[in-house]
Amino acid sequence: MCSVVSCVLRDVQAECGMDTYSAVRDDPSDAARLQERHYYLLSELQTLVKDLPSSFQQRLSYTTLSDLAQALIDGTVYEIVQGLLDIQHLTEKNLYNQRQKLHSEHRALKQDLVRKHKQALQTCKSHNLAVLKTNQRAEAEALDQRVKEEQRMMDEKVVAEMDQKVLDQQNTLEKAGVPGFYITTNPQEVMMQMNLLELILKLQQKETVSGSLP
Repeated sequence: MCSVVSCVLRDVQAECGMDTYSAVRDDPSDAARLQERHYYLLSELQTLVKDLPSSFQQRLSYTTLSDLAQALIDGTVYEIVQGLLDIQHLTEKNLYNQRQKLHSEHRALKQDLVRKHKQALQTCKSHNLAVLKTNQRAEAEALDQRVKEEQRMMDEKVVAEMDQKVLDQQNTLEKAGVPGFYITTNPQEVMMQMNLLELILKLQQKETVSGSLP
């Protein structure tokens, strides 16, 4: 993934080492504060889950939500998710621009061919007209075929790159210890992960507005 996400991920992995747990164990006030924040996050997640389809609500057990709340305590996962979304949006914009460029190139090719054919018809001798039209029809069909093939290849590229971004997100969030995330192409599991991301983003937005982010 990008350097921003990699750095954040390294930080969270370092922060989750034994030193952090030792510090919390040695400072009861920190332990109480973290426990209070965990209860708050869990309560908010339980409220947000109610907006999800019932089929997904049933799969999000108390334990899963509690583990998710635990992962969100220090706010690092928020930063990771935001970094992943930034990468996704940049990728989507880049792919869109590539597709628009290809579309413009195809339009220019068709316009040039029409102009070329029109000029040829204007100067063509009558006895060569039938042959010219046959050749022009073949040229137009060949260009149409080329356009369709290049569009198909571009669409496949878009799908492949976005699928890779999903895998990158799954891998990064799994390494960050976010429950429910692992590499999978199962549509139901991917949809569940999307719902989890929605919960995280909604909770982040609420905490940003209320100023309660750590």
